[in-house]
Amino acid sequence: MGLIRTIRTLAWVALIAAIYQELKKPPAERTWHGKVGGMIPYDFRIPTVEKVRSAYWDPTSDRLFSDHVIGVGWAVNIPVLIRKLNEASRQYADATASVREGIAQRFPQASGRRPGNGEAADGQGTSSWRQ
Repeated sequence: MGLIRTIRTLAWVALIAAIYQELKKPPAERTWHGKVGGMIPYDFRIPTVEKVRSAYWDPTSDRLFSDHVIGVGWAVNIPVLIRKLNEASRQYADATASVREGIAQRFPQASGRRPGNGEAADGQGTSSWRQ
């Protein structure tokens, strides 16, 4: 069973559990929002524009995930996702730059020429790496 299929199955189970959880309550007590198993949020009420905006676009928040606007699960706060991806890419670039510098310091001959480039150290056109 693949990962996507497992996630899809778990999503269906959470949806059915949320509906069951609401239907087993007396009609007067049904709120159509809450948490399945105390963990997974659900909300079957019609969302407002403000609720959609705050779930998916809240640049002032540091939370990546918020309660889903409609349905079961979580919403992704897009500005926070973009900030985190930018931060991760900067950290990756910094880490790879320091690795490249370390390699250049440990192997100075490798930083100037590459095998097979047709240039020898004396510029005669024979590759020095074979000699």
